Amino acid sequence: MILWHLIESKKRFNDLEKLIPDVSQKMLSQHLRDLEWEGIVDRTVYSAIPPKVEYSLSEYGRTLIPVAEVMCAWGENHNKRKYEESVS
Repeated sequence: MILWHLIESKKRFNDLEKLIPDVSQKMLSQHLRDLEWEGIVDRTVYSAIPPKVEYSLSEYGRTLIPVAEVMCAWGENHNKRKYEESVS
């Protein structure tokens, strides 16, 4: 979910929290740190008051966009199939 939302544009932590309401702050923070460590997400800190931090897909992370799009399409087809099975 994090990667999918970062495809569109840079996001701040609070933006991601709102977009992924079922995730706890702790888990979101951990996943962002893991993605940053793997080189998939870039974390940019701006020296402002209050401090501003933005997350974006790294150049390497952007190589995952086609994979995410295929997975999304598969999920949509899967949900459609399950719906059709439930109504028949």
